[in-house]
Amino acid sequence: MPTVQANGLELCYEAHGRPTDAPLLMIHGHGAQLIAWHDALLAALVERGLYAICFDNRDAGLSTHLTQLGEPDPFAIAGGDLTTLPYTIEDMADDAVALLDALGIAAAHVLGVSMGGMIAQSVAIRHPRVTLSLTSIMSTPDPIHVGSPTPEELEHMLETGPTTRQGLIDQALVSWRRTGSPALGIDEAWVAEVTGRAFDRAFDPAGTLRQFAAIVGSPDRRPGLAAVAVPTLVVHGTIDPLVTPPGGEATATAVPGATLLLIDEMGHDLPRAVWPQVLDALASVTGVGVRSAVRR
Repeated sequence: MPTVQANGLELCYEAHGRPTDAPLLMIHGHGAQLIAWHDALLAALVERGLYAICFDNRDAGLSTHLTQLGEPDPFAIAGGDLTTLPYTIEDMADDAVALLDALGIAAAHVLGVSMGGMIAQSVAIRHPRVTLSLTSIMSTPDPIHVGSPTPEELEHMLETGPTTRQGLIDQALVSWRRTGSPALGIDEAWVAEVTGRAFDRAFDPAGTLRQFAAIVGSPDRRPGLAAVAVPTLVVHGTIDPLVTPPGGEATATAVPGATLLLIDEMGHDLPRAVWPQVLDALASVTGVGVRSAVRR
């Protein structure tokens, strides 16, 4: 996979589609790698006239891992002690924009999921010149105060995670069944396959912890979102236990004129059953027309 130098880091990326089509910068969530975007979803975006650019965030996948920063104390950070804060969501937003600059792309539609939604929000706030539209999915402007996980999920987040390939696959399946969208269908074979590939590609719990520290240590984005003037779409599942629905509602309320799409029975994932609905909404906010239906 190609890499570029961006914001002092090496970022690994992939681009799908025709470079002459409308660019869509896709930013993934906490600990996720670019391979976590489903190939069929990427193909559907390309069919709908978008040039989809996905990448590994810092401390994930094959992008730079900032091991020299050590392990932060996210609980102290969440309480206001930023001594061990390694970097912020704003820094990660600057990474994303530097990637576009390195690729020679002056402006793009920006889409993010979960932590990636937080980064996308920050891109729109900090870099309006490069933001054609904003799509924030299963995210929140302030995870400490709005859209926080349910108490049950907070308990699971405190558990020590596995360190073996099979252990991670088993954990991912259990977590997906608990936090995802079982009524809409969970592709467990794909979850197992991509989790195993991610372990083989890069396994860095300390890097994932640094990303989590950035999530809880970054300031409330609602004041900045109030000045966002580009078309904005907010998508959230009604049963999301990791970023609960008030997070999406707060995001949509903060951005003037934003469209809020609440999807029944959707949790903290993007099941294939909802792709047509989400892609149609994305088409309306990007202004890029629908080319064909999602293949089932």
